[in-house]
Amino acid sequence: MSTATPAVTPRRVAVIGCGDISSLHFAAIAALPGAVLVAVCDVHPDRLQTAVTEYGVPGFGDHLELFDTVRPDVIHICTPHHLHASIAIDALERGIHVVMEKPLAHTRAEGDRIVAAAERGQAKIAVCFQNRYNAPVQAAAALLASGELGAIAGASAAVMWFRGAEYYLDRPWRGRWATGGGGLLMNQAIHTLDLLQWLVGEVSEVRGNASTRALGDTIEVEDTAEMVLEHTNGARSVFYATLANAVNAPVTIDIVTEKATLSLRGNLTISYQDGRVEVVEERAVAEGARSYWGVSHQLLIEDFYARLDEPEAFWISPVEAQRSLNIIQDVYDQTYPERAQSSAASENTEENDRKAATL
Repeated sequence: MSTATPAVTPRRVAVIGCGDISSLHFAAIAALPGAVLVAVCDVHPDRLQTAVTEYGVPGFGDHLELFDTVRPDVIHICTPHHLHASIAIDALERGIHVVMEKPLAHTRAEGDRIVAAAERGQAKIAVCFQNRYNAPVQAAAALLASGELGAIAGASAAVMWFRGAEYYLDRPWRGRWATGGGGLLMNQAIHTLDLLQWLVGEVSEVRGNASTRALGDTIEVEDTAEMVLEHTNGARSVFYATLANAVNAPVTIDIVTEKATLSLRGNLTISYQDGRVEVVEERAVAEGARSYWGVSHQLLIEDFYARLDEPEAFWISPVEAQRSLNIIQDVYDQTYPERAQSSAASENTEENDRKAATL
């Protein structure tokens, strides 16, 4: 039997956006066999220079100049939300693979544009819903898919976190509709919504409300939200999230089935109706400044690179990422109908301009 190590396809990689979350991407790239960081990009000169100095690669203030100059095979998008669509589409149209932070985009229409661009070309794109790679979540998904627990009756989830004014003053884009696309739901709770719809089933109806309870003097977006989700399989989920809590409490997801209740609180506890209890623990994480983010970012990125030569789209694709974005946009449309009307008119104008430009 041969013990030769399979050849690794070299990949030229660039990171666009060098803020907080980019540190996870730089670390994952450094750990990947065959991945070579060739450039960084950021519109903020100080942040760009810090990355250039730390990683020893050329820096660019414009992503198109980066594409044309260094011609990367893969880019990682770690920018504010409103820049996701333009950068991702420009990359996909050039055949450049994309790893992108959530959300898919800052509006439903921009998300649709990314979906269409991905379907037109051959390049792959992954959206970072890395919590799907958490060991307890993977165990819960496998158990639910097996049918062993019977039908899902319903679920509940809660995100009880704290964010102060400083969080938004440090990065003002987070608290603005035009740049963040929303607040709590788009930037924090979207991960839990993604897990809820992925584990319980596709969502067919959304009834919800968003509000600003604690940070109204700092942000224009929501810091609190609640909703009821109806799933196509007949299950119903309830969801609550806030940034007005005193601490960052553990995220909770409880799923009730015919034969057991699954409780995700970091670890997974499976409580069977016959009295048995099983626990699936999360992977151990080394201590450090970013340890609270866990290892699942790296697992997702490793998986993406490992599948680049496969013909199928990556499993957390724009189509998949659009599901949680649509849930959030439905809540916004119900809470802020005047914004929904204004956005629809603006999007129609932009679409007409794009069509006119191609005539």
